[in-house]
Amino acid sequence: MRIPIYQIDAFANVQFKGNPAAVCPLKEWISNDLMQKIAAENNLSETAFFVKVEKDYELRWFTPKGEIDLCGHATLATAYVIFTFIDNSVSNIKFNTMSGILEVSREGNLISMIFPSRAGEKCEAPEALVKGLGKMPFEVYKSRDYMAVFENEQDILNLELNMDELKKLDVLGVIATAKGNEVDFVSRFFAPNAGVDEDPVTGSAHCTLVPYWKMKFNKNEFVALQLSERGGKLYCSDLGDMVKMSGEAVAYLEGFINV
Repeated sequence: MRIPIYQIDAFANVQFKGNPAAVCPLKEWISNDLMQKIAAENNLSETAFFVKVEKDYELRWFTPKGEIDLCGHATLATAYVIFTFIDNSVSNIKFNTMSGILEVSREGNLISMIFPSRAGEKCEAPEALVKGLGKMPFEVYKSRDYMAVFENEQDILNLELNMDELKKLDVLGVIATAKGNEVDFVSRFFAPNAGVDEDPVTGSAHCTLVPYWKMKFNKNEFVALQLSERGGKLYCSDLGDMVKMSGEAVAYLEGFINV
């Protein structure tokens, strides 16, 4: 079997920045086991698989260790592949996913995604979270992930990470965030339980970040920066029960998997 594969740098406009995702178009679904093995072999934070069904697409995402329910950068990467390599006549796509229907559109150089909002509930900071980040946050919220809020951007850059402690937490990942110096807010994202110690740019984390910063800033439009080594910029809007995220993408690799 020959499976097409693309590697796309999402939330970036130049190669080697943003978050790389593998994208595999399928004519029909292959086994979960094979998709998981491909994702582990790719060893990227996410590998996306999609199948066209009539006018829309079914979309699934796998980390090196398992399937997840929502992924922003791999959705953006998949849309980029469709817009660029498969059907450049379309400007709107609907993906049927574990998190429902996700709408994606092409707006000039940007690709915009509408995702479900996931506002966190305020909670106490678990001991493993504090030890894992190396510092006590002044606020902690829990949704799919823990979100730790710090005083300033330097705090986010200077975290003293302990992945063994973060692995003890009963969540997919940990978001660390603070008000930005030159953007509205900054963040980092850690998911060692999913085989990703630090994710370069995490669209799904902004489903929790955006409603929080809306509450703090009392506005709906944001520019966000993820402070990973590769870095990535997102343009976000709070739409009530949905969050809009926009970013650019660039192709790195095009080829085939032989299995």
